[in-house]
Amino acid sequence: MDYDRDRTFGDVAGKSGALSQSFMSRVYMWMTFGLAATGAVAYYASTSPAVIQAIFGRSVIPWVVIMLAELGLVFFLSSRVMTLNPSTASALFFVYSALNGITLSPIFLIYELGSISSTFFITAGVFGGMSMYGTVTKRDLTGWGSFLSMGLWGILIALAVNMFVRSERMSLVTSVIAVIVFTGLAAYDTHKLRRIASQGGFGDDARDNLAVLGALTLYLDFVNLFLHLIRIMGKRK
Repeated sequence: MDYDRDRTFGDVAGKSGALSQSFMSRVYMWMTFGLAATGAVAYYASTSPAVIQAIFGRSVIPWVVIMLAELGLVFFLSSRVMTLNPSTASALFFVYSALNGITLSPIFLIYELGSISSTFFITAGVFGGMSMYGTVTKRDLTGWGSFLSMGLWGILIALAVNMFVRSERMSLVTSVIAVIVFTGLAAYDTHKLRRIASQGGFGDDARDNLAVLGALTLYLDFVNLFLHLIRIMGKRK
């Protein structure tokens, strides 16, 4: 899942002046809350036979509806977040995180809990390291954008093709490429957010909304990195 990162952030950056140092702390705070909500909902759903049956039972319609709702929320937030009330923007982010927890709940049924935990901490380490790189590097990472965008499209196409081919080898190769792409995005998106934060010029509401949008961006990078890492190294039950 992805959205038009450069257009939204580019428009905002042109109007900014000097955001406070607390901006990135807000981004990471919202991202952490979103991940916590996703994990809690995923675990709860996986332990509830009624929820599993309702969402992943004989009909695929409930699962499709949830997926469409998630996509709709991502596109809505990425394009309209700056026009929303901050409480509405944060609420929608939490709704998305919770819905994503439902769709990710089968992970707890497929993989051992220890494997999920270790993969999560590995993901956190990789993401944290690349996010730190995006923060401290003196290099201009803008050029990474087009390369990483092409990588995302390649991953989406490969995943779509493999839905019909059902090749384990193709799935593994796709996940390896995805890990590289989302590792790069962790640095690229952090660097972009830092650049916007240094320019600033927002009121309180705009700053809060932009922090939510930044959290959504990094949240997606983290979750996708985790999903592909667990496909590579996860130990199934």
